[in-house]
Order: sequence, then structure tokens, then C-alpha cells
Amino acid sequence: MSQSVHGTTKAREKVLVVVVEIRQKVIPWSAEDIRREMEELVFASGGEFVDSIVCRIDKPTASSLIGQGKVEEIANFCMNNPIDTVIFSQDLKGSQQRNLEEVIKKKTIDRTQLILDIFAKRATSPEGKMQVELAQLEYLLPRLVGQGIELSRLGGGIGTSGPGETKLEVDRRRIAVRIALLRSGLKEVATDAALKRKKRKDQGVPLVSLVGYTNAGKSTLLNTLTDAHQVTKDGLFTTLDSLSRQLTLSNHQKIVLSDTVGFMHELPHHLIAAFRATLEEVQEADLLLHVLDVSHPQFRQYYDSVIDVLKELRAFDKPTIYVLNKIDKLEDVHWLKNFQENFDHCVSISAKTGKNIDGLLTKISELLSPGFVEINVEVPIARMDLVHLAHKEGEVLSIKYYNDRINIRASVPISLVGKFNVS
Repeated sequence: MSQSVHGTTKAREKVLVVVVEIRQKVIPWSAEDIRREMEELVFASGGEFVDSIVCRIDKPTASSLIGQGKVEEIANFCMNNPIDTVIFSQDLKGSQQRNLEEVIKKKTIDRTQLILDIFAKRATSPEGKMQVELAQLEYLLPRLVGQGIELSRLGGGIGTSGPGETKLEVDRRRIAVRIALLRSGLKEVATDAALKRKKRKDQGVPLVSLVGYTNAGKSTLLNTLTDAHQVTKDGLFTTLDSLSRQLTLSNHQKIVLSDTVGFMHELPHHLIAAFRATLEEVQEADLLLHVLDVSHPQFRQYYDSVIDVLKELRAFDKPTIYVLNKIDKLEDVHWLKNFQENFDHCVSISAKTGKNIDGLLTKISELLSPGFVEINVEVPIARMDLVHLAHKEGEVLSIKYYNDRINIRASVPISLVGKFNVS
């Protein structure tokens, strides 16, 4: 991989991907689908995909996950080709990983380690770094052998970025202490986030959360709607740290748009647990925007994967707008009409070009409008603050001034109605 971050430039690690297909495990993903996504993950980590080997097994073996014949085939391939790292699509137990490395003679990791490595590279905020380190240590702890493990290995390349950038012997006790410290820090983060959400709710500002498969275009949509200037590029997990921005709709209703980490199929449980504080934004949202990259050939599988994660987060039943993104990449858009009929609320857009963004904003207003009510009240002439409040937080329909009173007719958040009940 490229290590320019350390001041030097090295050739990218050359990777062999081992796609493990368990015949007894029925999934909607073909071996080719898995290979393609693994290749994208390798690229996102800074590695160079060289080739792949497919292993079809009836059930995993205790010693090496796959059969001995396939292990030797992989070893021979690595001997005859410039391979630095072998990555398995299925999770490996610590003993399986060690046994495979003894035969293959190359660094051997699994998909979860690869994803954790990408997250370690992409985390920029203190909160994000804490969440990634927690996930990595919880993954590492059951894989320790003997009294300790040299975490310097965690600083060298694919599947190795993270907390151990210096050569230290770290035993189970020290890792457990560090995990407890990280959990405590993230608990404080969650408490602060809960206080902010309570303040927002008290002000009657709805939370709209962007969810979707990684690289579906959520950050681009956030930028288009709010001028957030979030960094975007084509690749998996380019956005890791959560970001929230305020947006005022055409009816003067204020909302908060929140973007967070993208989902993917079989997202490692270590990540879901570690990112619980961040993902609570999804759980607490008043409305979800489920962004789908309809130009991707696997977008239906991606949809199912996001639904699985939402169910795990207990956020599946929330009001949802399905945002069919990247229609600018489609040669034929007619089939979208039939697809949209499967959902109550569905909008086709291009976040990149801005096509039909107004239609999306209208749909958001429609679904959030029950939070607004129309008032027709008279307040003392001295209460100009209420006139200002109606303009600021709602949509003023009419204002009439009399000698000693003001008549206000406006659409305002339900939470603010009581403020206008003055004599």
C-alpha cells in the first residue's frame, strides 16, 4: 500500500482475495458479487487487487476454515506470484488465521480486519478514532495468544492500521483496561449527543437522517441540500465521521440533516457496537432518507442489506423516503417508475447534478408537515417577539396590526403553539 503518510512512498500491497462460499448458507450474493465488493474494499484500503480464488465448501473446517487442498493451492499461488497479503471473505478464528499463515507464508487476514483497517484510515474526529479503536481492540482481544501480542504489526499495512503504531507488548489486561476507557469516553459522547437531541426536540426541529449503502451518494446529497462541503469521492466508506447540518424548507420549517457511516452487507458487529453512539442519530430520527444508487447492478441487494442493519438498529419502522440516486448515470429511466410503485414515498434524483432535488424537498415537507399546525391568534401589541418567532420558526400567512393587538395567522411547529397563547 502507499505509505506517503509516513513520509515515504512504497508500492501498494499486492492482495489475493479468497472468496469462501458455504453451500449450506443461502445468501443473495453470488461468488462474483462478493469478489467484486472485496476488490473495491482492497482498493479503498490502498492495496492492489491481483487475483481471487473461490473456495466452495459444505461447512467450515475447525483448523483452517477451508479444505487442506485449497490451502495448498493458495500457498502455491502465493509462491509463484508477487502476493503480500491474503484476504478471506469470511471471518477467521484466531487459530484458523495462524494455521493458514503457517502454510501460506503470507500475512493472512479476513474481511472484518480489512474493513476495520479502512475505518482506521478514514476516521478523523476524536469520536471516530475512539470508535474505530474500540472495534479493533474488541476484535483483537479473543485472538491474543499467550501473555501478549506485539501490536507493532498493527501499523504496517492492509488490515493493520490502528491503535498500535509503536512496538509494544500489550497483554489482555491492558487491552481490557483500554477498552473500558474507550467505552467510558464514548458513553460521555452519547450523553452529550442525547442532550443536543433533547434541545433540538424542545425547539421543535425534526431530525432527518441519511442512511444507505456505502458509496450510495449520501454525502453528495448532504452537500447539495445544505452546502455542507463534505469531502466526497467514488469509493467505499469515504465518509466515516457523522455530520449534521440545518436546512430550512420552503414552508420555513427548519430541519436537521444528519449523515453518518455507510452500511454494507454483514457489517461487522464490532463496528455496529462501537458506532452505537453515532448510529443513535438514526434511531432518534423523525424521518429517514434511504439513499439508493440505482445505477449499481446490485442495488437491490444493497437495499436488502441496509434494511437488515436498520432492523438491527430497531429503526426499520420509521417514516422513510426512498431516494433513488444517480439517475444521471442511467441510460434507461423508464423502469424506475415500476420500481417506485413498490414504495409509498419514493423520489428519483441526481444529487450530483441537482436533478429533481426540489421534488425531494417537497416530499420531505409533506411527511414532516404533521408536525406543524395553523394558528390564528391575537397577541398584545408589545409582543413583537412573537411576530419574529412566527417568521423565524414557521410560515406566516398574514399579520394584521391594530391599536392594542396583533393578529397572527401562521403555520408553526406544534411544540411552539403554547408560546402564542398569551392574553
